[in-house]
Amino acid sequence: MELWKKNLLVSWFCVFVISSGGSQIAPLLPLYIEHLGVTNVVEIEQWSGLAFGINFVMLAIFSPIWGKFADKYGRKSMLLRASLWLTIIMTSMGFAQNIYQFILLRMLQGALSGFIAAAITLVATQTPVARVGWALGMISTASVGGTLLGPLFGGYLAETLGLRSAFISIGVLDFIAFVATYLFIKEKVTASEKQTLNFKQVWKIIPNHKFFLALCLTTFFMQFALMSLEPIVTVYITQLSQSSAHIALISGAVFAAAGFASILVAPQLGRLSDKIGPQKVMLAALIVAGISFIPQAFVRTAWQLGMLRFVLGLATAGLLPSINTLVKRSIPDFVAGRAYGFTQSAQYLGAFGGSIIGGQVAGLFGIRCVFYMTGLLLLANALLVYKTVYIGAGILNKRFN
Repeated sequence: MELWKKNLLVSWFCVFVISSGGSQIAPLLPLYIEHLGVTNVVEIEQWSGLAFGINFVMLAIFSPIWGKFADKYGRKSMLLRASLWLTIIMTSMGFAQNIYQFILLRMLQGALSGFIAAAITLVATQTPVARVGWALGMISTASVGGTLLGPLFGGYLAETLGLRSAFISIGVLDFIAFVATYLFIKEKVTASEKQTLNFKQVWKIIPNHKFFLALCLTTFFMQFALMSLEPIVTVYITQLSQSSAHIALISGAVFAAAGFASILVAPQLGRLSDKIGPQKVMLAALIVAGISFIPQAFVRTAWQLGMLRFVLGLATAGLLPSINTLVKRSIPDFVAGRAYGFTQSAQYLGAFGGSIIGGQVAGLFGIRCVFYMTGLLLLANALLVYKTVYIGAGILNKRFN
């Protein structure tokens, strides 16, 4: 088996394991915070919001820094660093004695992780250009698949063995990823990758600043739109349902619809982007995603919402792989880690901003206004992509086909 295919296979497994571990935390946050001694409902909600959001903020700050070290010392070293630190931090969460220790560990989790960003950089730089869209689509299925299955696994462990055991199990999963990375991923760090460049030097190397900024903005807006609905979908489903029975199950199914759709089509859309150009897939995905948000404001039943969420998942499955492919094609490999660090920062800032602003808009103007906002935002982003990315990426596509 070719080296890049072997590394892709191992990276897929490790990203799946890391994602399934990390996604176990969100559903357990309020329960664990209460377990740590916070009993007031309002305080539990406040601490839960802080614990959820602080991780994204730290990830956004430190992603470019770890990207810099990935360019200097190699991507495998960053995979090992991130998975080992995650092992220590997540296991330590299972032994936290108060809310302050837990928040500190959440900050460290964001500051010292960055595994998926390093995996994307490794795969993007090692895969032949003609196959990079498909390879990044495969990595996307690992991330989404782990995110879907993680809460189920974590909920089962919390039910059967207790809340602390769930965090310890995440630490075990992260250690499995560390061992797999150490044993099976191979990388040769060239002399050019050891150069140390500051931000201004990296910025000068990027050939088209408007093009790259448009990719970062698209990453931000995509994650902003998706996360703006995370805090309110369950509330929306409650309003749509005539009965309060099985709300948790129905909400879980609606949440999962978009993820399952992404798993189904991400590799195919990645392969399509290799064939016709990632800029075309990216533009079409933004338009379909933007349009699919708006009718979600008019649904009358949960199953209608689930169907539209499935369509949304089909569209968003093509976005991140296309963005990462365009970064690969437009940025020299020896600064790829820094470039992907910037796009990852944009993604995490979008996740944080969306989760905060979506809830505020819902509270002030109603839940349906959030769907209008996100749909129009993505359609405006599609216009930006058409003017900035579409033509420039067409030149790149001709170069590599």
